[in-house]
Amino acid sequence: MGYVKTALLMAAMTALFMGIGYLLGGGGGALVALVVAGGMNVFSWWNSDKMVLRMHNAHFLAPGDRYGLNEMVAGLARQGGLPSPAVYLIEEAQPNAFATGRSPDNAAVAVTSGLLARLSREEVAGVVAHELAHIRNRDTAIMTVTATFAGAISMLANFALFFGGSRERAGIVGTIALMILAPLAATLVQMAISRSREYEADRIGAEICGNPEWLASALEGLQRSAPRINNAAAERNPATAHMFIINPLHGGKMDNLFATHPATENRVAALRAMGGGAAGRPARRPSVPPAGPRSGPWG
Repeated sequence: MGYVKTALLMAAMTALFMGIGYLLGGGGGALVALVVAGGMNVFSWWNSDKMVLRMHNAHFLAPGDRYGLNEMVAGLARQGGLPSPAVYLIEEAQPNAFATGRSPDNAAVAVTSGLLARLSREEVAGVVAHELAHIRNRDTAIMTVTATFAGAISMLANFALFFGGSRERAGIVGTIALMILAPLAATLVQMAISRSREYEADRIGAEICGNPEWLASALEGLQRSAPRINNAAAERNPATAHMFIINPLHGGKMDNLFATHPATENRVAALRAMGGGAAGRPARRPSVPPAGPRSGPWG
């Protein structure tokens, strides 16, 4: 059902984009806008992972790192039937993580130093499994496309002031409404897609690590800590907020239209329902890949 909802929302985003192009320049304007957006999408498809990692000052961690993180990621990737992604560390006090890349063969998982410092090894494994689920579901590619569409829609809406054609078709009131409502609608669709994919990544991530309770406990810890710690890089790049496992900008109490993530309480409840209650009885015997050769934050 999550894939159907995502497809419908993507169709809505595409229709909105082409509708704005038509209002701005008729059939020709819609075609030009579509070509420009296509170019933006191709560029983002090939370079989005590098761009996002650079935005958040992520540093590559080579195998054998002192945290044992590469070994953990590789082990969980095997359990999830995935090639091992590149691993990055972000020197950031806020506990958080995200995955990026256009495909499982070109993927990366990035975690903050705050995540390693504040969560147990099992909880970190739950977070990593969640990010691997995004990679397996190709959510990183979906969110890159929706972010590009949202940016292009905002750009086209701003152009409305300078194109007489839009005024002739929609009138001055329609043009003003276009400028305000189109970017808002695009953002709402983008956020709705993000919320839909988070629930699915939670479910599959719990299956990969073998114990829903690990991820449920991690989410509770993140919800307690993340809203109290500022993430300067995320504040400078709010368009990337939907990529993190928990909103790096602010916390929310319910699944509302303007939330990039579902309410943490709802996610935890769904995970614990998978595990059979608060004790989190796993569907199969869970295993955390062994620690690296040197001691890390898990002791």
